[in-house]
Amino acid sequence: QVHLVESGGELVQPGGSLRLSCAASQLTLDYYAIGWFRQAPGKEREGVSCISSTDGKRFYTDPVKGRFTISKDIAKNTVYLSMYDLKPEDTAVYFCAADLKSMDDCQLFPYEYDYWGQGTQVTVSS
Repeated sequence: QVHLVESGGELVQPGGSLRLSCAASQLTLDYYAIGWFRQAPGKEREGVSCISSTDGKRFYTDPVKGRFTISKDIAKNTVYLSMYDLKPEDTAVYFCAADLKSMDDCQLFPYEYDYWGQGTQVTVSS
């Protein structure tokens, strides 16, 4: 059974930084497109960033460009989302997901993804 497990979310002050981790079991993350998504209370889930498999293409939604970085550690079978200069509007539950259909590209649409983690809460507040 495939499991994705996110970790690293916590309460942080505006301007602070966090690194989220997405670890997988029964799935080699480097073989597939991996995405990070977030969902704030009362809002739809939105794509934040994704990384493709074959050439490591990275995409970011506009509000996080220049502040968030997606990366992966193949040896640890883990994908990271490093977040800097966090803002209150970044507050949400963050999810990672795997798209088993894509290798050389990635999308920021939730419906493209096949496996999801349970999410980790990020709260940006003073």
